[in-house]
Amino acid sequence: MSALTNDLARDDISKRLRRIEGQIRGVIRMVEGGEQCESVAQQLSAARKAIDAVFARMTVCYLQQELGEGNDQADPHLDKVLEDVGLLLRRLT
Repeated sequence: MSALTNDLARDDISKRLRRIEGQIRGVIRMVEGGEQCESVAQQLSAARKAIDAVFARMTVCYLQQELGEGNDQADPHLDKVLEDVGLLLRRLT
């Protein structure tokens, strides 16, 4: 197994996850406070979309890292393919 070694990508993903953590805490407060189910569901949906976006970002970062390792030259075609993979993942999630 491989860990994400790109510091900028790791920081970006960590920040996104912390934001999601805050969203989930807010949902918990809503449930405990007796908020309407529709409002809670809306916030859960937003958190779920945020998690899906982080998943897409993480997957692309991983692919960039793994496919880029050992390559001394940047491959513009590979960059375009990875960008397309990211767009596809965001659409599917």
